Amino acid sequence: MSQIKILLVDDHNIIINGLRSLLEDVDDIIVVSHATNGHKALEIVKSVTVDVVLMDIDMPGMNGIEATKIMKEQYPHIKILILTVHHENSFIRNLMLAGADGYLLKNLSKDDLINAIKKIYNGHKYFSSDITMSLLNSNPEKQDKPIQFTLREMDVLMLLIDGLTNKEIGKTLFISHKTVDKHRTSLMKKAGVNNIAGLVKFAIKNGYTD
Repeated sequence: MSQIKILLVDDHNIIINGLRSLLEDVDDIIVVSHATNGHKALEIVKSVTVDVVLMDIDMPGMNGIEATKIMKEQYPHIKILILTVHHENSFIRNLMLAGADGYLLKNLSKDDLINAIKKIYNGHKYFSSDITMSLLNSNPEKQDKPIQFTLREMDVLMLLIDGLTNKEIGKTLFISHKTVDKHRTSLMKKAGVNNIAGLVKFAIKNGYTD
């Protein structure tokens, strides 16, 4: 019987070890490697045969959204299951657009995890019940044409929501204030608003904040 080869991607060793422990006694599943960020995960799949990736979102260097998008473009046969604490619709939409095959919250049970791995390995999509309800309860108008902000635009947006000025954002992100202004202009154009107040209101209404 062939085994489903798993790559674990998370920047916390306790999560990696916990997932290994959960899966080590499952006959048809084997953990073949692990990585602490998206860059390392992409390096691993170049030389290691991987069927399913369990991918975290928040990681240094390259986060799970960007890693998912690149991995799906380069290795479309690899299935990616997002495993995270985030349940905001903005994260879910961005991961779906990036090509994720499933989305689970980290409070899942062992049975849920194994079931999800086997489902996506066999070509199905899999979302935890909490995620499914979140999508069903969201405004369907927002799902028709989801706005695709870049990762840097998302960084700028979060700092604008926190009340930082262009200069302060530039220092935080190590970019010029002119570059910040360019991202801010792009954000407002995509959101269809004319000022920062409108942008913040848009972000809150559409689930880009907690």
